[in-house]
Amino acid sequence: MADRIDGVKKLFTSKSARVETNRGDTYYSDLFERCEARLEELRAHEPANKIDFNEILMDQGTDRRDFMKWVSATTAMLMLPPMFAPLVAEAAELMNRAPVIWLELQDCAGNSEALLRSDGPKIDEILLDIISLEFHETLMAPSGHQAEKQLEDAMHTFHGKYLLFVEGSIPVGVGKEWCTIGASGENFLDHLTRIAEGAAAVVAVGSCATFGGIPAASPNPTGAVGVMDVIKGKPIINIPACPANPANMVGVILHYILTGQVPELDSLLRPKFAFGYRIHDNCERRAHFDAGEFVESWGDEGAKNNFCLYKVGCKGPMTFNNCSIVRYNEGVNWPIGVGRGCIGCSEPDFWDKYAYERPMADAKIKAPTGGVEKSVDEFGLGLLTAAGIGIGIHAAASAFAGKKEDGGES
Repeated sequence: MADRIDGVKKLFTSKSARVETNRGDTYYSDLFERCEARLEELRAHEPANKIDFNEILMDQGTDRRDFMKWVSATTAMLMLPPMFAPLVAEAAELMNRAPVIWLELQDCAGNSEALLRSDGPKIDEILLDIISLEFHETLMAPSGHQAEKQLEDAMHTFHGKYLLFVEGSIPVGVGKEWCTIGASGENFLDHLTRIAEGAAAVVAVGSCATFGGIPAASPNPTGAVGVMDVIKGKPIINIPACPANPANMVGVILHYILTGQVPELDSLLRPKFAFGYRIHDNCERRAHFDAGEFVESWGDEGAKNNFCLYKVGCKGPMTFNNCSIVRYNEGVNWPIGVGRGCIGCSEPDFWDKYAYERPMADAKIKAPTGGVEKSVDEFGLGLLTAAGIGIGIHAAASAFAGKKEDGGES
């Protein structure tokens, strides 16, 4: 967790983050007042459950100091100034005012698995014991008709107030009749459409729910699509990746509790606090890229020295996500950190376009930012740097950190 906190703070204090968040004292003063009013309104509501937040922290062996460290990291991740930390802490304590209905459609349950293995305070306990998780087929005890009744009761009781989390793609082609749910045999499309009608907002979690993911890969036998392709007239938040990072799921929930609104989104409806910069811009191997040091083949000297993986297929330069900052497995590591190039799983059509390992010169992919489609040998590094949306951790800083990790002199 310490690595995650340090990484997020580095990002927040980087040049690119300052450009994004430098909106002036008046903006943040007004936002602070609106958030205070929002939390005051939530405090007046009857909680969906009466479990005490601080008791949960104590039961999980998390003291207040550890919780405030997490609050500090989360505040920075949400691109908010430190003055908002007390409000973020209070928003976490008010999570039992946020009813959640969670659907699983065409999926592997990987996002639910990731959520249950997230870092502290243990978010699985927060979601299951603090947030009013009204329905989740994988985690709930009831089944069959009892489960359906619980879903219907939640939709009625919290109509217009619940957050609908959707995991998995939606089949809309001839294969949609293959995918049904419940005793009524309702197909996934009708099931989602009916439940989304009463939601305050819809959160698509994982690459399948956001862009169709692996079920939509060629030849896409079921006509699988993402949530935003079928749900209209509702606020939609996409949290792609395979699986989505639990930190980003919790960040979206906290933002909604804090403001009553969805976070600022990019053109693909992804929250900018998590997907507003490329993996390449904050990669720990960026210094090697700038120095022209690459892994040419698996197991060569470059691989042994943690050189850049771009030439062997890493999609970091065209992938937008914060994996390199928040990481996975309690902030321990991430794919590039263990020597595996990024496969672009938070981008549309990643399985058909990006999920392979071959030299980028042969890929014939046009990056969404307009650059990096040429080989490294052909592409000017200066032009690439200028075309990027901002480098969070400068190459020199990356090299310095690398020396420290290797036990070299600082």
